[in-house]
Amino acid sequence: MKIFSLIILSVMLLKGKGCTDSEGNPIPQCIQNMVTEYQNKQPASPPPSIYEYDYKGMKVFFVRPPCCDQFSKLYDSNCNLLGSPDGGITGKGDGKLPDFFTERTNEVLIWKDPRMPEN
Repeated sequence: MKIFSLIILSVMLLKGKGCTDSEGNPIPQCIQNMVTEYQNKQPASPPPSIYEYDYKGMKVFFVRPPCCDQFSKLYDSNCNLLGSPDGGITGKGDGKLPDFFTERTNEVLIWKDPRMPEN
């Protein structure tokens, strides 16, 4: 069922239709654009993914990059970059959100690249 939902979301994003999460909340346009950008690139391992959480009273979107030493990014529902909770050489992000992983709740997978890279 999850794969089917991811395929439907991917198709909707590619067609430019507004998308909502599993609770009917709108997915910000910047997040939809990121999915389209990732889909236009070669598949990566591990695949990039985007999750929605509740954090400090707001909906946020956590973008996990495809690989190694890249900063993750956390956006609010208005597409403002809040910071990078992890990643980078130290793996600890930019230090702006040290409590993100302990304080986040209500995880919803928004998108994960289903494609596999060619060897």
